[in-house]
Amino acid sequence: MRTKVGLWTDHRKAVIVVVTDKGEETKLIISKVEKQRRRSGDSPLKGPYEAQQVPSDDSREARLTGTLNIYYDAVIACIRDAESILIFGPGEAKGKLKKRIERNKLSGGIVGIETIDKITDRQIAAKVRQYLQKNNGRW
Repeated sequence: MRTKVGLWTDHRKAVIVVVTDKGEETKLIISKVEKQRRRSGDSPLKGPYEAQQVPSDDSREARLTGTLNIYYDAVIACIRDAESILIFGPGEAKGKLKKRIERNKLSGGIVGIETIDKITDRQIAAKVRQYLQKNNGRW
């Protein structure tokens, strides 16, 4: 068996389960993405100067995109040698990661994408093992 990877991801963290002939290893990558803060000054009472007091949405979006790019690059660096990749997670992060993997033309292929809400790291590893068993070790 060559390297197979299952990973759960959202915008905050990625739990990566790497399965090889030697066994199984779990890695954790934490992103530096901050929670979306409420714009201070979102009030009709603030008047016409509100726009000057609050950073623009464009600058916050650019900062978020840059942080996510660093995060996705770290995840891709961890799974670069994978023969096959199973991606799952709750939101849109899994789809964005899939696009980046395809753009980077990794040697392994994506065998599946599933929507799964928040689960523990142990449940993630169990899901990867279950997927392997269901497919007789092949993806």
